[in-house]
Amino acid sequence: MSDLHPIAKRIHNVQPEPVRLELDSGETGVYEFSSTEFFQREFRGEGVRTDADADAAFRLITSDDYEQVLLGRSGTDEDGWSMLGEVVAAERADADE
Repeated sequence: MSDLHPIAKRIHNVQPEPVRLELDSGETGVYEFSSTEFFQREFRGEGVRTDADADAAFRLITSDDYEQVLLGRSGTDEDGWSMLGEVVAAERADADE
């Protein structure tokens, strides 16, 4: 079995502490994930954004080929999930932010 996705492992190791994610669009945000799980190579997570957009739910999933970690959003006024983009970097958020 191939190695687990390095960004997914980093997010999993940091949570439930806040984690700063950078998307392929250049957007960054601080998230707290209440759960993250691996199912073989597949990765999933559920959480909230703490620095903005507090009323929305956020979800992490790996792509079908396990090459990307994708971030989705579901707002209170929306039906279903919309993909925000690929997570290209993840790091522990500073406690003073």
